[in-house]
Amino acid sequence: MTTLLITSPESRRHQTPPGHPECVARIEAVEAALDAPEFAALARETAPLAPEAEILRCHPASYIAALHEATPESGIVALDADTHMSPASFDAALAAAGAAVRAVDAVIEGRARNAFCATRPPGHHAEAARPMGFCLFGNAAIAAKHALDHHGLVRVAVVDFDVHHGNGTQALLWDEPRVRFASSHQMPLWPGSGHADERGAHDNIRNLPLQPGTGGTGFRELWEADALPWLDAFAPELVIVSAGFDAHHADPLAQLELDEQDFAWITRRLSDLAVRHAKGRLVSVLEGGYDVDALAQSVAAHVRVLMEHDA
Repeated sequence: MTTLLITSPESRRHQTPPGHPECVARIEAVEAALDAPEFAALARETAPLAPEAEILRCHPASYIAALHEATPESGIVALDADTHMSPASFDAALAAAGAAVRAVDAVIEGRARNAFCATRPPGHHAEAARPMGFCLFGNAAIAAKHALDHHGLVRVAVVDFDVHHGNGTQALLWDEPRVRFASSHQMPLWPGSGHADERGAHDNIRNLPLQPGTGGTGFRELWEADALPWLDAFAPELVIVSAGFDAHHADPLAQLELDEQDFAWITRRLSDLAVRHAKGRLVSVLEGGYDVDALAQSVAAHVRVLMEHDA
């Protein structure tokens, strides 16, 4: 088995206003990095558009209809101060969710050991009936629900190391006892959620706030002391990763001081967790990362480790 890379042409068609940090250049940089010869062994697939039934696992039909109705015939519309739609955005969001679902199918059915979904828009800020923070659908949460309800898994771990708290993923999985959600993120920082005392309806949430200026040592120590043992005790049958790379020291939207080696480290630790409990089954979905060079280098480091674990 190998590492599967899932991409979508829809990701390049989703437009945001000039100067917006969540831009087409992000996915172009990621795809260029993963076209390097060292990644030639990746299996590659194009994301399908997620059917409505998959989106309904986390979002009500009224919300899906409202987003579809909001899609402009031309130009760009603002859903809030940060989140925008162009004519291709709805399909791009369906493809991002579809990539996550396809990746879950591939690793559970044994067609791949692990998978990385290089798509946009991101998803971890989208709440059940509210687009937010560049996100339309909760891709990681949808993938987790698909694994539970379609494949019959009973323990899924969702892990988020984006610099911004995954408020949407937390809200969508708050009352889901079959999932443990762990998130490290800078605090204080938008969206303002993710305090350590936010624990979920079943003590199934673990938040790891990091002070501005925290570097790799503090990041690693907190994961080692808290969330990694907690996830290990859960023995997940699948690990889903919200892979945001905006905790990088070069990122313009936050003030953490991580580098590519820190992202490689957490990827290795999560891959080891998946090997111990889940037959290596790990699905990673792209979230943030807004310095395009740092993003490309960080994604390369992340996927490099996934490929180490695909034997």
